[in-house]
Amino acid sequence: MSGKAKEILQMDLYGLLGIESTATTKEIKKAYRQKALTCHPDKNPDNPRAAELFHQLSQALEVLTDAAAKAAYDKVRAAKKQAEERNRKLDDKRKKIKLDLEARERQAEAQSQEEVQITRTLEEEIARLREEGSRQLEEEQRLIREQIQREREEQQQTGTYSQRISGVRTCSKSSVTPKLKLKWKSKKEDETNGGYSQDTIFKLLQKYGDILNVIVSSKKKGSAVVEFATVRAAELAVKNESGLSGNPLRISWLEGQPEVFPAASQSGPFVPTQGSLSTERDYESIVMMKMRQAAERQKLIQQMQREDEEEADGS
Repeated sequence: MSGKAKEILQMDLYGLLGIESTATTKEIKKAYRQKALTCHPDKNPDNPRAAELFHQLSQALEVLTDAAAKAAYDKVRAAKKQAEERNRKLDDKRKKIKLDLEARERQAEAQSQEEVQITRTLEEEIARLREEGSRQLEEEQRLIREQIQREREEQQQTGTYSQRISGVRTCSKSSVTPKLKLKWKSKKEDETNGGYSQDTIFKLLQKYGDILNVIVSSKKKGSAVVEFATVRAAELAVKNESGLSGNPLRISWLEGQPEVFPAASQSGPFVPTQGSLSTERDYESIVMMKMRQAAERQKLIQQMQREDEEEADGS
């Protein structure tokens, strides 16, 4: 018997995949994907046990998705169970009747010859699989690698998105920057902060308009400040947003509702500039705008810290 066949005979392939012996090929593949994803060597580079388990899962997929190899394995498996049952019965009977013991030993010898034959059949099927190559295994492992790559790309995109919302936003169209104060219930030991994170708040409120800053208090649970690009967007958020169903938001104006002045009339004579702004002036404008936004963000952080300290002193 080859080493590979002996290794497979020592494993419970169905138990390894967590399936019944009546599972279909589709169910076998599905179980393999689920198990293989958790122990793929690329996901567990420092765990040698993960690589060994991934190898065993691959062997299970090879055998159980090939009809002939599966049939041979099932015969060996059934024979082992029958032998275990016979041995149990022999132990019970051995104490009672000697003749019965001898008869069962002869039966076991005949059964052993049968097991040798069906084991040889399994060995031949495994050798055939090795020579032909398992297209099933190669395809499943390709799908696993692709899924891991997609997960990595999604993680990278999520990280970029988080950096974007935590940084200074440059979508302001007006010098008016209305700010809203958000409150919700959250216990001190709650690591989820009542279900609200910077990303969650941004997703809830961005439907009302452009958001410049989202600052979640680092000292006090259940508190945040949001700076909108327009008063209209902030008004819509105050009137319509209720937050998460299990933990609603209380939204109020941080510095009072700002006034909105009508835009200047466009009906006057158009005075052309000398072409467009020069590159040097454009750069200067961008730098000044970023400086103003950074200063505004720092001001919001300091104001939130002062309010948290005042509330802490009051309590």
